[in-house]
Amino acid sequence: MAETPDTRADETPLDIARMWVEFTDPANAAQRFRCDLTWLTSSWTCIFGSGCRGIYADRPDDGCCTLGAHFSDQDDLERVREVAETLGPDEWQYHPGRKVERLKSWTQKEDGVRKTRVVDGACIFLNRPGFPAGAGCALHQHAILTGRPPVEVKPDVCWQLPIRRSYRTVTRPDESSYLEITIAEYDRRGWGPGGHDLEWYCSGNPEAHVGREPVYRSQRAELTELMGAAAYAELVVRCEAHIAYIRRARAAGARALIPLMVHPATVEAGTLGGRRVRVRRQPAAKRAPRKKS
Repeated sequence: MAETPDTRADETPLDIARMWVEFTDPANAAQRFRCDLTWLTSSWTCIFGSGCRGIYADRPDDGCCTLGAHFSDQDDLERVREVAETLGPDEWQYHPGRKVERLKSWTQKEDGVRKTRVVDGACIFLNRPGFPAGAGCALHQHAILTGRPPVEVKPDVCWQLPIRRSYRTVTRPDESSYLEITIAEYDRRGWGPGGHDLEWYCSGNPEAHVGREPVYRSQRAELTELMGAAAYAELVVRCEAHIAYIRRARAAGARALIPLMVHPATVEAGTLGGRRVRVRRQPAAKRAPRKKS
């Protein structure tokens, strides 16, 4: 089997040191969450339209929408279908007209799995630059305009990326077991073997680690949907503690520990804890010299 490159020149390595935390799901004692603190406390943010190069060099305006989106299950498909039927041509550049009620007009099958149709080189829901309503996902734009969370209108894979949720059953030595739910970074390998062929990818690139808030805050809606409100609250406590510990270590001069606890792309971007807008402090008023007694 041919070896795949571990990283690109402008990206951090895939196999980095990571800090993990585990805790029982407050809503279900038979489940435990395993969460990647290194990723969730990173300063990654989506930079579509603000520096994103696209996953293919010849499609820089597409972001990660070039390949179309595979639906995770029938519920996922039906949710998007309901929204698609409410969109008009003023919102959706590649609107199929009256045929929108027919799945074949905006979906296709690939290896037996249904996905959004690829039209003119990218997902049918992607509005291209120059479209009056603006470039970007028509579903996402519709969510913003109507005040709905994008998680309610976009395909699962789209609103989750680049967060990856996976499952496995863990059997203990006493033969009892539990369901382990992992919440981590959706790196290149999440796309399968073809992920290594992508020309550019954001999760490990310092150019995208410029968020004002860490991932666990900026992606609150997505993580709550993936984990449940109670588990998300538990995650926040642990992420806050992780960031506080890193700051104390840095203040104490233990800078050698930072690369072991912080995502390398965030380290390179210098945005630990999120990019903050600095407020210029006014100079303190000069005090009148004391009179000598």
